[in-house]
Amino acid sequence: MNTRTSDNRHVVVVGGGYAGTMAANRLAATDTAAVTLISPNADFVERIRLHQLAAGTGGATVGYDTLLHPGIERVIAAVDRIDVSARTVLTSTGEIIAYDRVIYAVGSAAGSAPVPGVAEFAHTVSDLDDATRLAAALTDAPAGASVVVVGGGLTGVEMAAEVAEARDDLGVTLICGTGVVPSAGARGGASVTKRLRRLGVDLIEHTPVGEVTDTKVVLTDGRVIAADITVWTAGFAVPDLAARSGLSTDPIGRLMVDADLVGVDDPHVIGAGDAITVAGRDLRMSCQSALPLGAQAANTVRALLDGDTPAPVDQGFAAQCISLGRTAGTVVATHRDDRPAPILVGGRAGAVVKEQVCRMTLRWMAGEGRRGGSYSWTKGPRR
Repeated sequence: MNTRTSDNRHVVVVGGGYAGTMAANRLAATDTAAVTLISPNADFVERIRLHQLAAGTGGATVGYDTLLHPGIERVIAAVDRIDVSARTVLTSTGEIIAYDRVIYAVGSAAGSAPVPGVAEFAHTVSDLDDATRLAAALTDAPAGASVVVVGGGLTGVEMAAEVAEARDDLGVTLICGTGVVPSAGARGGASVTKRLRRLGVDLIEHTPVGEVTDTKVVLTDGRVIAADITVWTAGFAVPDLAARSGLSTDPIGRLMVDADLVGVDDPHVIGAGDAITVAGRDLRMSCQSALPLGAQAANTVRALLDGDTPAPVDQGFAAQCISLGRTAGTVVATHRDDRPAPILVGGRAGAVVKEQVCRMTLRWMAGEGRRGGSYSWTKGPRR
């Protein structure tokens, strides 16, 4: 077992996604502290492109060497436990890494479902391994095979559209228990629905799934949908690292932090991204939340290390961007509190905007590594 001792100001970032990468870059580029980034992935995973990887229309990984500040130490491993009493992180490879502050940015994944058969027979697209397995299944699927995507949120509609456009020889069904992208509002949902129907996707709305088998999906109203491949995108879950480490979590396992992102149990633990709940406030899962939270987590760490009072989270939203294949998309402007606004861009223009957002996400992270403090974001609504 290898033990690393702490520098005078050493920050360990657990998780190398959007929030963790942004936080690590801001800390390193502003000379706030020595930074160690721990992630099980050798490359950065563009989660917002995993549906493309699964459908065979594009990649979803980028080398960390193109994103990270050169002074950041990388550890490729999972984290088994955070020992807050000893201020150390225990990795899956047996290393014990000491810290002065730790940023908890472990992200999220597809939620476990109480529906019989989901765990055994359904694919997910929430991480690189899952998307790669789904890609293999879709590649091997013969013409005429049926693909059923469950979940009418952003991931579900993007997955269904990507497959339908890439493989027009497959039958694609999207099951939306609560409607098509309810978070995008009525106009946004109508735009997405129009595109899905144009791609030949069969839509089933407002009817939950009761069972999944290796050949079918059974709805709660008794209907049976043939399914050679089922993709489950409904719900989300977070890793149980916080609970395993004895830290306070909400009912779905997210680390509980105060309004300044400091953990409610220990001031040396700071949270960012999907895996936290900020003073009980729910923020939409997206890189639009993760990047600002990562930057603000770094600001909080810097304030704490300097003996200052951290600022509370100031988080707003600007839009919901939905890709619907490579040639169309729907972009819905939002108010700062994330309510849909009556401004929408669809079709090819929507696809161009969505693609630019995906590219800019990488540029913002890499830019922060070159010039700390350069990244800015939409602030929250003013009272």
